[in-house]
Order: sequence, then structure tokens, then C-alpha cells
Amino acid sequence: MAEPIASVPTAPTARPGLRRGRPGYDRDGLLRVAVEVFIERGYDGTSMEDLAARLGISKSSIYHHVSGKAELLRLAVDRALDALFAVTTEPEATTGRAIDRLEHVVRRSVEVLVAELPYVTLLLRVRGNTPVEREALRRRRDFDRVVTDLVAEAEAAGDVRPDVDPALTSRLLFGLVNSLTEWYRRDGGLTGRDLADAVVTIAFDGLRRGPE
Repeated sequence: MAEPIASVPTAPTARPGLRRGRPGYDRDGLLRVAVEVFIERGYDGTSMEDLAARLGISKSSIYHHVSGKAELLRLAVDRALDALFAVTTEPEATTGRAIDRLEHVVRRSVEVLVAELPYVTLLLRVRGNTPVEREALRRRRDFDRVVTDLVAEAEAAGDVRPDVDPALTSRLLFGLVNSLTEWYRRDGGLTGRDLADAVVTIAFDGLRRGPE
């Protein structure tokens, strides 16, 4: 059954670079449903007709909110990326020992993933086939460099083992974080904090039990 977009009592707040949606429809609701369809069918495999059918509205109604499918993708991946980059500017990520800042970025990235699960899932499936996707990949590389620099700082301070390349350590850390999108479900009883605690424990303390 097609899922209608929820009506709201007031028009959506205008944001830079975005059109104001037609009264009676919520832009966030439209985006949420579009992301669901992109994940199910793949971005390339989704047409505006598919989106209109799922939303239960005409294509012209969608165009009152966005310029097309590419803008929906941009809004979705920017939502995930903006949340991740915001983590890197938090006080705990910018002051103190590098190892502590790195742990904070990993912990908060898990919490972002849980809070923005569909949007992060879609981001991780971007392959660079369109300008929007290529820009998203560029921003992901920028984020990776921030993490790699933190690893390198922690290594120089003697808090991270020096026999693994910092870029590889960064990839392994976020390979662990990103894998959560493959199995985590919000109705499974685990909170974002639960997951963050587990990931940080495994990544920074390891699996082997220490001496009693």
C-alpha cells in the first residue's frame, strides 16, 4: 500500500538551497520514504514513478518539494555526512589527548549511525555513478582523513601501536562501525549507547581478557 506523506499544520521552515514545499506535505516525510525506496531498489533502479507510487501522490506533487531524484539523494547523504562532521567539531573531539579524541569520534559516530540509520545506510551504498554520489564520496574521504590524522597523532604520542599504518587502522575502525548498518535494528533492544560502548570496548581494549 502506498504510504501517504503526513500533513503538517504549518509550512516547512525554509532552508538555504531548498524550495519551500507545497502546503499540506512535509519535506522530511517525503525524504524519509524516498530513502526507504532507494535502499530497497537502489538509487539507479528507482524512478520518479516509483517514488510517486510509494508516496501515493503524483510526480508533479514531488516536484513542488524538490527538483528531482538527484536532489533527494543529495539531501539524504548530506544529512548523514553533516551529522558525522558535526562530531569532529565537538569539544571532546578537538581537545585533549589524541587517543581520547579518537575514541570520542568513534563512539559518537556509532550514535550518529543509530540516530540516522537509513541515511547512513544509503550513504554507504553510494558508488560514485552521479555527480551527487561523487561529491558524497569526496566528503567521506575528507572524514576518513580526519580520523586517520587522529590515529597518527595517537601513534606519535605512544598510545596506538606503531606497526599498523594509520590509514589502515582508520579503515578497520570504521569498517567495524559501518558494519552495524548490515544487522542493527532499532527494535532489537540495543540502544545507541549500548552499541557505542561495545564498539569502543572491542576497538580500544580488545577481546582478550586481561589478568585477574
